[in-house]
Amino acid sequence: MQDTRLTPVLSIGGLVTLWIVAGFLTDDPQILPQPWDLVPRFQQELASGELLRNLGATLLRVIWAFALAMTLGTIIGLAMGRSPAVNQWLDPWLVIFLNLPALVLIVLCYLWIGLTEAAAITAVTLNKIPNVATILREGGRALNPDLDAMAHVYRIPWFTRMRHVIIPQLAPFIAAASRSGISLIWKIVLVVEFLGRSSGVGFQIHLYFQLFDVAMVLVYAFSFIAVMLMVEWLILQPSERKARRWRAA
Repeated sequence: MQDTRLTPVLSIGGLVTLWIVAGFLTDDPQILPQPWDLVPRFQQELASGELLRNLGATLLRVIWAFALAMTLGTIIGLAMGRSPAVNQWLDPWLVIFLNLPALVLIVLCYLWIGLTEAAAITAVTLNKIPNVATILREGGRALNPDLDAMAHVYRIPWFTRMRHVIIPQLAPFIAAASRSGISLIWKIVLVVEFLGRSSGVGFQIHLYFQLFDVAMVLVYAFSFIAVMLMVEWLILQPSERKARRWRAA
């Protein structure tokens, strides 16, 4: 068990070692600075408050887009999985939005709504809804009809049926959509900020890209990666294990 827990740490250690070797081979801190070269820059941004301010702005956009995409995608996917008629109507829409490039939706939202916070969150949400709907559609199709029939026979109220019959069966699908969703959403949020916001990690990366400051680009990139790894390890993975516990029972 101890070895298994150490595996992610050793894996990240191997990646850092590869980075150090590549840095020595490049021998140019302007192109690839060493990890220890980033520490003073990180401390400087942290002390000024800029790092936390921009991380907070990005995380707020991620949370809003994630909540909206999961809610709307779950409703649409469940409706498509439960009703063949709804699935026939919405399946072409789903295919179109699944194949529509994220950049196109971002640009259109900025053109139609303006360079606003609402446009940024809308663009990210629209990019994620089709993926959630696709996963939850399969969850809707996998629901046990016998449990559904039992709920109708005993006239279980809708809210109680959702809480005790539907949601527990959908839990693995919701967990899978959440894990894939959070990784996709934060990447799209950075693109949205890169193109049209005045705060956030993506905006800072755009700023330092223009200055060709590789060290600061890496400081902001790795700071947000560290936050997302904490979300993954402390929230998403435990939630997924809990959702799949009944399968091992």
